[in-house]
Amino acid sequence: MIAHHSHPHWSFNSNIYEVNVRQYSEEGTFEAFEKHLPRLQQMGVEILWFMPITPISLKDRKGTLGSYYAVQNYTEINPEFGSLNDFINLVENAHRHGLKVIIDWVANHTGNDNIWVDLHPDFFVYEQGTNRIVHPHGWEDVSKLNFENNDMQDAMIEAMKFWITTADIDGFRCDMAHLVPLDFWAKAKEELDKTKPALFWLAECEEVDYHQVFDATYTWQWMHKTEQFFKLNEDIHGLVNLLAYYDSFFPKDAFRVYFTSNHDENSWNGTEYEKYGDAVKLLAVFSCTWNGIPMIYSGQELPNYKRLRFFDKDKIDWTNNCLLHDFYKTLFRLRKTNNALHAGDSNAITSRLSTNRNDKIFAFSRRNNNQGILVILNFSSKMIDVDLKNIHGVFKNIFNEEYFSTSINPILPVEGWGYYVFEKV
Repeated sequence: MIAHHSHPHWSFNSNIYEVNVRQYSEEGTFEAFEKHLPRLQQMGVEILWFMPITPISLKDRKGTLGSYYAVQNYTEINPEFGSLNDFINLVENAHRHGLKVIIDWVANHTGNDNIWVDLHPDFFVYEQGTNRIVHPHGWEDVSKLNFENNDMQDAMIEAMKFWITTADIDGFRCDMAHLVPLDFWAKAKEELDKTKPALFWLAECEEVDYHQVFDATYTWQWMHKTEQFFKLNEDIHGLVNLLAYYDSFFPKDAFRVYFTSNHDENSWNGTEYEKYGDAVKLLAVFSCTWNGIPMIYSGQELPNYKRLRFFDKDKIDWTNNCLLHDFYKTLFRLRKTNNALHAGDSNAITSRLSTNRNDKIFAFSRRNNNQGILVILNFSSKMIDVDLKNIHGVFKNIFNEEYFSTSINPILPVEGWGYYVFEKV
């Protein structure tokens, strides 16, 4: 089993909030987003992940504004969002609100008119027999970087260092991390730790080996399998088997990130309501209480019911109150106050519990020393009376603070797609 480096001390009971600056407001600027910091702090958000903040290439640009992930210059700010000083001020203000800031880093490829194309043509991969730069995976607006070139690697690390020294960011979310050699990420981490120790590293991949460098990886399989479940192409045993696989093959101290939406999913595959229907909140509860770190996307707290266009302006409508603000606030507060919800902590024991309806009910406990939680999830559309005779104790419902004793009433009715989260008293 892979031994992992130590995680930042503040990350074990944290959460991640993905920020789409372009669509966050009418202005689509850092300054406009900054007005939301008090609300997000009150909701309990801890790590702000900003999609790429760098300028977007003009050559072969898609749509009217282009893809965030077609980087024109790694050490400049996208003028669409404001100035470098605006971003520095935003990070400072986020830190004052107790929030961490990580930025999206696109290492596998650049935009087609990135400044390196002319300055360092040897930084790129070329088609055999031609002089054309490779456009990986059919992405016509981006150019493949050559990681066999050590000078390119050093330039990339220097660019990453720029954002640490200039803006005091707290880490990186690394786009398509598995397309970049693990050796590079190890080299980058070793170098950047000299500048600012205890950075947080999130990999957009589900490769076990990448936990040698990264604090956290995605749970893509879980996201896909739960969608299949809701659309009746999977049963609960498939979900349980996948969680067992995660538990067996990933390092015990690895952080796994659970989510129901992100920028790619929302734009290309549908909102969480298209994918999960009435199971959305149940899966959000799971993401916040299972062994891992929850992640939510801009607007999920409203909730946002529309797909946001990827290459064009399509702002989130904040006219209405955030109906799920208190829902997430309650879950995030539990993560902060109950050590049983620590991710990647060998002292936090997670156990599935047997009930009278294991084919529909997913019940589990987590405990860490004298603290514990009980979660009951109804993975069906029908009301189920759950027999809790095998579960003993007095529990407090975190959403209404009512108490429940299994010795007084061992039968708990759970609505279709319903959930209970209890703290052990």
